Amino acid sequence: MSDRSSPNRDRPDRPTGEGATDLSGAASVRGASRGGHRRITLGDMAAELQVSTATVSLALRNSPLVAAETRERIKAHARSVGYIYNRSAAALRTARSNMVGIAVHDILNPYFAEIFRALEDELGREQQVVLICNHRDDVRRQRSFVDSLLQHRIDGLLLCASVDTTADEINQLVETGIPVTLICRDVDGARAPVVRGDDIAGGRMLTEHLIAQGHERVAMVGGRRRSSAGRDRNLGWRQALEAAGLDPAAQVDIPELMTQADGREAVPALLAAQSRPTAVFGFNDLISFGLIDALKRSGVEPGEGMAVGGYDDTDGAAGGSPSLTSVCNNPGRIGREAAELILRQIGGEAVGDERRMIAPALNIRESTPPPGGGKVG
Repeated sequence: MSDRSSPNRDRPDRPTGEGATDLSGAASVRGASRGGHRRITLGDMAAELQVSTATVSLALRNSPLVAAETRERIKAHARSVGYIYNRSAAALRTARSNMVGIAVHDILNPYFAEIFRALEDELGREQQVVLICNHRDDVRRQRSFVDSLLQHRIDGLLLCASVDTTADEINQLVETGIPVTLICRDVDGARAPVVRGDDIAGGRMLTEHLIAQGHERVAMVGGRRRSSAGRDRNLGWRQALEAAGLDPAAQVDIPELMTQADGREAVPALLAAQSRPTAVFGFNDLISFGLIDALKRSGVEPGEGMAVGGYDDTDGAAGGSPSLTSVCNNPGRIGREAAELILRQIGGEAVGDERRMIAPALNIRESTPPPGGGKVG
């Protein structure tokens, strides 16, 4: 979705004239400064200021999604050309659009595909259309998407927040009356409901299993540690190691990786480590699939040569060779409960900052035998 609106979006729904309004909540007078009587539009101002029409509209509504300096520059320009904010027109913003925006960091991850399916099923029953955005963990890209979604007058926003998202950003959205529900990741201090897996418990669960199998050198690969999921899974890994008397600082820990390609690229570092791990905790299944593929190409048998555990238990985990031990993070339930919370808010109910932590489950398969192979415990 582009953050630049079509020029057609700025055309009035009613006859133009002195004080005519548009759905952005603004009114324009016939601007003599333009040398004529053509109605001044958001598009005119956006073109002159070299910003999107969405940014102009949000700035005129004092949206916190636009930087204060930019807001003031746009409002000053609007005053100079006779474009006057009209609060009665802004009230039209409360009309229902029957659209809900969803923004996540990786739409290629099959885990999110499962969440989308559950959300679409639940929201579709209430005739809500889902708009999906992929912010790629770029907070500026996320802000642009949210800006654009608001221009489409979404009824609510479901957000797997980018790293570096602040609580203030979420709280400002909540304060403007936009229904917001966070999924999969927390933002500390945000006053919005959240539905996510218990990543500390899941990280601890997988690591405890590897230790119980006899592994004492257990690496962790992946996870953006500025996100709650990356931080918490790593914390669960550390807690399990410490409880077993193993020093996390003595283990290989490679942060920030997220994709299957990242998993493949991590294998040379694992194999070259001075204290080579006998087991690896992949932050998600994509990384684990990459690890398994690259281990095979390096002549190391995944499982027997190096145990590999994953997270999310996505489609394909059970069918690989070896089949992947993975933490089930219940995407269907997360999607259903997030849909319930956003629909309650759209219906006018206050849900506050309710926090729903979904318990994970470990599915043990062939990829995590004891060191050197053997029967799965």
